[in-house]
Amino acid sequence: MTDGAQGAENRGGTPNRRADAGDGPDAPGDDLPETDAQRRRRRAQFLRELHEAKALRDRVQPRRVKAARMRQAMRMRTFRW
Repeated sequence: MTDGAQGAENRGGTPNRRADAGDGPDAPGDDLPETDAQRRRRRAQFLRELHEAKALRDRVQPRRVKAARMRQAMRMRTFRW
């Protein structure tokens, strides 16, 4: 049986970028400081994956999402300036 990360890679269609750890800025033999462009790329990738994970959670748990929306609406209605 495969682990969860590889199963998600096969189902999702997008490759798991963390699988190739040898070519990223986190490589064990890489002593050079990370550039701003590399940091921004890594952050953008993280935010894309985070957004995708939240969207997936919303699709598989619609009741929880609806309840959260209702709570947020109630908070906004009772908010005082």
